[in-house]
Amino acid sequence: MTQSTTPAIGRFPIPALSDLPEDIRTRILAVQEKSGFIPNVFLVLAHRPDEFRAFFAYHDALMDKPGNLSKAEREMIVVATSNANQCQYCVVAHGAILRIRAKNPLIADQVAVNYRKADITARQKAMLDFAMKVSASAYAVNDADTAVLHGHGFDDEDVWDIAAIAAFFGLSNRLANVTSMRPNDEFYAMGR
Repeated sequence: MTQSTTPAIGRFPIPALSDLPEDIRTRILAVQEKSGFIPNVFLVLAHRPDEFRAFFAYHDALMDKPGNLSKAEREMIVVATSNANQCQYCVVAHGAILRIRAKNPLIADQVAVNYRKADITARQKAMLDFAMKVSASAYAVNDADTAVLHGHGFDDEDVWDIAAIAAFFGLSNRLANVTSMRPNDEFYAMGR
């Protein structure tokens, strides 16, 4: 008898697709069709359908909206703050997305390790400095922080977006760590 050596994708039960509510199953299958696989975050969070819906509604509101932050810059925020929060799943998964959106695997890997030494613009460094402050010590955010961002061309809506992305992914990082969410192997080769 052969024993499976495939590691579990999380520590909580993973529901069968056929057992999920139709809207969640439809979303997961659409992601699978687009990417060629189902990212484990969808399967792990499907354990709690109401929270799945709320999580992805807020995710989409932050990450898919038009604005002065590019999609690549939004992913930079996720990758840098997720590294600080030691979230392997989010660094690996969003690092893959950043490689694709930035069209530059070097930048994605640099941001994943240490954005302060990455080949990014001064504007992007200021954005990530602020995101890291929100992630680690939001209580200390003050008007001087927003003044720095304004000096780099960010407006108040951009400041909100940067803060909201950092805060939301703080939640995501903690859930991924507690659930022991495993990054899909497919993420490692994407965008390289």
